[in-house]
Amino acid sequence: MNEQAIVDRIISDAQKEAEAIIAEAERKAAETISQATSNAERVKKGVEAEVKQKTDGIFDGKAATARLDGAKILLGEKRGVIDEVYARALAGLNDLKEGDALYLADKLLSAYAEEGDEIVFAHGYRYQKGVAALHVVKEKGLKVSPAQADIDGGFILVGKNSDKDLSYGALLSLDREQNQADIASRIFIKG
Repeated sequence: MNEQAIVDRIISDAQKEAEAIIAEAERKAAETISQATSNAERVKKGVEAEVKQKTDGIFDGKAATARLDGAKILLGEKRGVIDEVYARALAGLNDLKEGDALYLADKLLSAYAEEGDEIVFAHGYRYQKGVAALHVVKEKGLKVSPAQADIDGGFILVGKNSDKDLSYGALLSLDREQNQADIASRIFIKG
């Protein structure tokens, strides 16, 4: 073989080898790109799932907070209604006609007054003379105080051993403690 043929053969073999190296490099590059794309897609899906989970958690938390705030507002409004019921009841007690007021005073004094207690009426109590004339006052030796108390209607009893708040406000407060749930269930019936 001549020299030129040997050179051509070397160049030809070198080109084939270069082409094989390039083909192998392109195949490895394609494989690397494919793996990187697959990994990137997997990471992207994982991040999307994590973001969705976190945003769902935030939305759920905000929704729960909104429900709680709504329930607080509703409860406040319901308490306002019950407050109004008791405010009207207090106004009604303070506006009792003489016969009803004396009947109530007689029942309260019969049940709670002890021998020798002193009756202290609320400012503006209209039926002091009528209460002082009740049979139970004489029977239990009750005294009527010239002083007046700063209470929500009615009277208090000042005794040797203890004082008793029989003011209309105290009576309604006790009633509220005992009956608020029942009153609320009657007022706020869900239908």
